[in-house]
Amino acid sequence: MALSDSRFDVNLSILFTEFPLLERPAAAAAAGFTAVELWWPWPDSPTPDPAELDALRDALRDAGTQLVGLNFYAGQLPGPDRGALSIPGEESDRFRANIGVAADFADSVGCRALNALYGNRVAGATPEQQDTLALENLVAAAQAADRIGAILLIEALNTPESPDYPLVTAESAVAVVDRVNSVSGLGNTKFLLDLYHLARGGADLHEVIERYADKAGHVQIADNPGRGAPGTGELDFVALLDHLTKAGYDGWTGLEYKPAGDSAQSFTWLRR
Repeated sequence: MALSDSRFDVNLSILFTEFPLLERPAAAAAAGFTAVELWWPWPDSPTPDPAELDALRDALRDAGTQLVGLNFYAGQLPGPDRGALSIPGEESDRFRANIGVAADFADSVGCRALNALYGNRVAGATPEQQDTLALENLVAAAQAADRIGAILLIEALNTPESPDYPLVTAESAVAVVDRVNSVSGLGNTKFLLDLYHLARGGADLHEVIERYADKAGHVQIADNPGRGAPGTGELDFVALLDHLTKAGYDGWTGLEYKPAGDSAQSFTWLRR
């Protein structure tokens, strides 16, 4: 298998950040990408002014780029937060206020995958209380995704970088996927299989692929260690992506790595 056999999209929240948000779709298109994904672009606002949503929609369309993945509001990301939906009080309320806004925006640009970061453990609430709240909010998010014909994604992060995040293994994230599907009855919740986070956490990536590729709704990659472009670390992406294909995964693979300098110059590995 050649790397060019995979369907790659570029995450505009970590790549092309040398440009303002509205210029990033065109920059990605100039680098040869037709598909992009985004973390929630307004970390301070779960409900931005409609004019800001319209401007981003226009930028995506004018560049000819398809948005294939979008995070729900997740607090300060990048930053100290790792999601809002399991945090009682204001942050949970902000997540709920964002559900319809994010789903409607995704629908307006044909995006059919919405990622919901679980949120850190916090003082003042037990894990059981947070998990109960999370399930309630995730079911609401699954219902909103279903309304627009989309899937809801649940992601595992890694303990070294996210020590307060409870979903740090494939098993823990898939358990939440199964729980949401069971309670919602919709079956549209999937696993976001991020090879970087799993590798950083010490997982056997081929074992994870073998066990959970059928539950994966989206894949993201960066090399480990360092979270750089493929080829800057130790992961064999030819073998890993080949295994994913053989295991039945045929969706998008998001490039979610930190470029070493100019983003447009960070894709030489794709031409190997």
